Formats: sequence, structure tokens, C-alpha cells
Amino acid sequence: MISKASRIPSRTDNRTAFALWRRPRVRLWTAVSVAALGFLVALEIAARHYDIPGPITTQAQEVVFAPKSGGLLYASMALVMLVLTWRERFLALGAAIGIDVAFLLVRWAVGAEPTFGNGALWVIIGCAVIALTRRTGRERVLLLKGVGLGLLLVTGRKTGDTWLLLTSKTRPAVLDPYAETADHALGNPSWLAGRIVHASGPVGSHLLEYVYIQLAVAAVFVTLYQLRHVAVERGFPRHHLVRTFLVIGLIGPAVYMIFPTVGPVFAYGADGGHWAAADLWPNTAPPISAPHPLAFDAITPRNCMPSLHTAWATAIFIHSRNGPRALRYAGAFWLVATLSATLGFGYHYGVDLVAGAVFALTIEGALRAHDAGWHRSGVRFVAYGATVFTALLLSYRYLPQQMAEHPWFFGPLLLLAPASVIYGYLRTTAREEPPPVPAQRLVPQPEMV
Repeated sequence: MISKASRIPSRTDNRTAFALWRRPRVRLWTAVSVAALGFLVALEIAARHYDIPGPITTQAQEVVFAPKSGGLLYASMALVMLVLTWRERFLALGAAIGIDVAFLLVRWAVGAEPTFGNGALWVIIGCAVIALTRRTGRERVLLLKGVGLGLLLVTGRKTGDTWLLLTSKTRPAVLDPYAETADHALGNPSWLAGRIVHASGPVGSHLLEYVYIQLAVAAVFVTLYQLRHVAVERGFPRHHLVRTFLVIGLIGPAVYMIFPTVGPVFAYGADGGHWAAADLWPNTAPPISAPHPLAFDAITPRNCMPSLHTAWATAIFIHSRNGPRALRYAGAFWLVATLSATLGFGYHYGVDLVAGAVFALTIEGALRAHDAGWHRSGVRFVAYGATVFTALLLSYRYLPQQMAEHPWFFGPLLLLAPASVIYGYLRTTAREEPPPVPAQRLVPQPEMV
């Protein structure tokens, strides 16, 4: 006969097994994961409706077919390798390179374009299989978190690409005349930057193009520094750059649907073809006139308002501030070069950059406030940032002509808006920082005789 005392451990074990699922943090991330999966499925269905591949399809194709960005896949694998030992890192890197060499030989034999990145994706998937079949307990959770972090970076890129295609299919008219008219309040900086980039020649253009394209890889370098102790401490920090990057990439494209714009190089340049309102960029700024929606093609993404490249570069700059001097300089360089590229290539208006900076600081402040328990100052800052961002969009849409006709009033006002958000962000984050621990005074000990 089993005694009552012998039944207590099993009952306690059952309670312990289900205790994790009752924790608010676990339930929150479970709900977020389910919502993210549902969002991917909905995006896949919407993409199929317009006969374009969705994020799930494009990601699955890269297991065998040529990847779109091999550098991003290897950067994602580097995030996964943070949770591995040095021996496992060398094995993973060797396996990825070996698989890519095999794929390159096959593509060379059939005359296909040589690309790389399949090996990195195979290694990430292999780490997920090992975590589920060969690891247990905390080691399994840690490896699955690493795999999830790497896959989130790739999935975020695929989701963004699908979003861009959907904006071109669902928004036949663009609001570029409104953004361009409002941009007169800032002196049409895209036209000025475009002439400077053209005057710099191929060297300056190629450098800015590389910085603009490889923004995600730059974010990985900052993240690698932030997560460098994950394998030793066997856990991830509460806040890091990848979180901000993903939230910006998920929420930002929704604003594209509200304020669709294609950029001056398309709406007012030769790249727009017969859809462009005029061929004026970057030599001559359009005259001030009453704006109206502009019909455009079903191919060019409506991805200008806000400038997510500005938002991501701002996030990189913020998260590089706690790094060594070289990383801080790199973060500042990437921010300046990204702003120069977005304007100099005619991809954005100046008002896009203002909105992008406010958007990034608001997202970053919201994530930090969440980690700090949503204290009063954090809630006030997030509400203020959201209000400023909304006011910017409304003014671009409904007051562009007034802004263009009174640049000496609205120009400084547009610059004060992000400045006030920066000030609020610095004050809020300063309150969230733990107080410094005073150094203990060393009391000299008497010498032993």
C-alpha cells in the first residue's frame, strides 16, 4: 500500500511542471508567438491572393534554391552560434561552408548563378533539431532561443519584403506630392543631397550603397557584442537590438498602408518613367502647389513614410552607445551614412527621416518601459512619442501647403519635434538606469610584525 507521503512528490512535480505556464512572462511570450505565427499565415494568404510568394514560401524555398541574401543568413547563424561552445561553433561554421561548397558545385554544373547561404540555413535548422532531440532542460531552452533569434532575423526580412509587395498591389495612388510639398519647410534636402552624391562620383555612391544595403549586417555586429556573454551566463539579456529591429520592421510597414509614398527618385525622377509627375530630381525642386494623390504603378513599393532605414540606423546608434569606442564610432558612422544614402539616392524625403527618428525612439522607449514594468515616466514618454509621430503624419497630409509657404515657422518646428522626443528619451532612460554603486573606501590594515 502506498502511503500518503509517497504521493506528495508526484503531486508537487505536477504542480512544478505546470507552474512555468502560469507565469505572466511565459504566457505573454506564448501569446506573442501565437500572434506572430497567425500574422505570418495571414500575410501568406494575402500574398497568394495577389499571386506573389509569401514569407513562409520564400523562406522554405531558400532551403534548396538560391537565397536572396547569403550574408543575412550567415549573420543569423552567427546569432545562433552565440549559445554554442567554441568547439560547436567551429563545427557549425565548417558544416555551413561545406554545404555551401556542395551547392556551389551543383549550381556551377547546371550553369546557375553562384550564390551562397543555404549552408547557414541548414545549420540553423540542424540546431533546432538537435535542441528538440538531444538537449533537455535549460540547455534545450537556451539553444531554442538562439535558433529563434536567428530565424526571427531572417523571417523579419522576408515579412518586410512581402509587406512591400503588398503595398504596391493594394495602394494604386501615392501621396508623394503631399510629402514633397511639406518637405519645402526643410528646404528639400533630398534634392541637395542628391546633387552632392552625384558630385562625389562612383566612390561615394558605392560606399553609401553598401551601407544602405548592409544595414541588417551592421545590426548583427552590435547584437553580437551585446550577446557575447550568452554562452557563459547561459541566458539572454532582457533587452537587445534584435527586439527593436523586429518591432520596427513589423509595425512600420503598416504605416506604409496609411501614407503610401514611393520617394522623389520615382515620383519626380527618371526612375519613375511615365508614372512620374515630372523629371526634376535632383536638379530642380518642384514649385509649391496644391498637392493631390498621384497614380503610380503596381510594382514600386510604397515604403517611404516613415523611413525605416532611418529608424533602424537610429536603433543601431542607440545600442552601440554602451560598446567600446570602435563600436560607438561605427554606430555613428552608420547613422550618418544611412541618412546620407536615403536622401542622396532619392529614396526618401526629409520629412520621412524626421518621422523615422521619432518612430524609432518611441519603439525603443516602449520596449525599455516594458522591461522596467511600465513606470509612469515610461508611459508618458511612449504616449508623447506616439502623439508627436501622429501629429507629423497628420500635418504632412493636411497642412503641406501651409508648411511650404511658411518654412521659417514650420521648418524649426519640424526639427524641434524629434529634438523634444530625443530629450524625453534621454530623461526617461536616465531614470531607468540603476543608481551607481559607490566605491567602497579601502581602510589600510596594520602591518604584521
